[in-house]
Amino acid sequence: MGEVLAVVNIGQLVTLAGPKRARVGAELRELGLMEKAALLIEEGRVIATGPYSELRSRIPPHAAVIDAGGCCVTPGFVDAHTHLVFAGNRAAEFEQRIEGASYQEIAAAGGGILRTVAMTRAATEDELLAESRRHRDWMVRAGTTTMEAKSGYGLERATELKMLRVMKRLNEEGPATIVPTLLAAHTVPPEFAERRAEYVRWIAEELIPEVAAAGLAHYCDAFCDDCAFTEDETRTVLAAARRHGLRLRVHAEQFRAGTGAALATELGAVTADHLEMVSEETMRQLRAAGVQPVLLPGSVFALGRAQYPPARAMVEMGLAIVVATDFNPGSSPIASMPFVMSLACLEMKLLPAEALAAATINAAWSLGLGERVGSLESGKQADFLIHEFSDYRELAYFIAAPVRPRVFIAGREVGAG
Repeated sequence: MGEVLAVVNIGQLVTLAGPKRARVGAELRELGLMEKAALLIEEGRVIATGPYSELRSRIPPHAAVIDAGGCCVTPGFVDAHTHLVFAGNRAAEFEQRIEGASYQEIAAAGGGILRTVAMTRAATEDELLAESRRHRDWMVRAGTTTMEAKSGYGLERATELKMLRVMKRLNEEGPATIVPTLLAAHTVPPEFAERRAEYVRWIAEELIPEVAAAGLAHYCDAFCDDCAFTEDETRTVLAAARRHGLRLRVHAEQFRAGTGAALATELGAVTADHLEMVSEETMRQLRAAGVQPVLLPGSVFALGRAQYPPARAMVEMGLAIVVATDFNPGSSPIASMPFVMSLACLEMKLLPAEALAAATINAAWSLGLGERVGSLESGKQADFLIHEFSDYRELAYFIAAPVRPRVFIAGREVGAG
């Protein structure tokens, strides 16, 4: 037997054991709860969960033992939509929005995404790595153990590749798992303002083949909306990505209905993200096509908007929802999954159990990692959190509480900063 870790005296163990796919409907409330439980881990993988009274005889004498102090243990969070890698900040725009400027007005004046593009282009790769490591550490402290990360603050070859290399370096150094996504179709860079078609052609015919051949991204994303790319432009980019073996994600219907979600179903995208303005008919299309909605209440909150995605209707319709932070320097400078879960409960009317499932196992399936992370089941990587409380509902209930769970990735406790 290899290195063994036993976590004992768990007051409430949330295993999320269940079907080998993303959860829908009432399944989102089935957390696989165990009381007075233990968790047995060997070589970084879960080998058993159950009542301590049943597992105690299986704990070998040489095992390391951690006492959970009667607290709650959950899987680590899986954040399926982040813009983790960027330089600088947009604190000045935060003030502008408070004074009444809209996201679109700031972007039209040369701010917004393009402001971050300028700072990210100017940063060296090592500088960008250091800033992104800090962002990653914020997320790990709050319990995120796996995170998707998008490029899209380069909008030209050198910086897009630089961002993807930073993700690769973060992944190699650990401890968190980073899933890289190419998002060169984030907005049109200023040098192509009058040559949009040329920029789209460059992404589709030059950048995507290079990134795919180098193995620098697992997914390709595009921002389909009035302030970004049209459906036809988005189709060109994502169809090229699919031809080169990248799986698809789409920023869709954040500001206007009819901008991208139907395209996600047409092209076989894994996810459609945002969906604040999605219609009931489009939700039916997403359900029929098996596209997972990735809901980002943090960006609605941080932009001071009132219309959140219709999460309750999605659950009732049988969609396999995901909740994520959309961490970025402009519209969602929020790195905390527990805070986003609070928003999901208060503003989108998800139950705490539904929000937790959407932030763990469903998010894992949306990243193609459902067989590896997102729940605490035999054979899976032992990514888990020992919380300071005894009831999983407290995650969303104590809003923005300054808690720091003990974080374990592959069975090893990690610190972050």
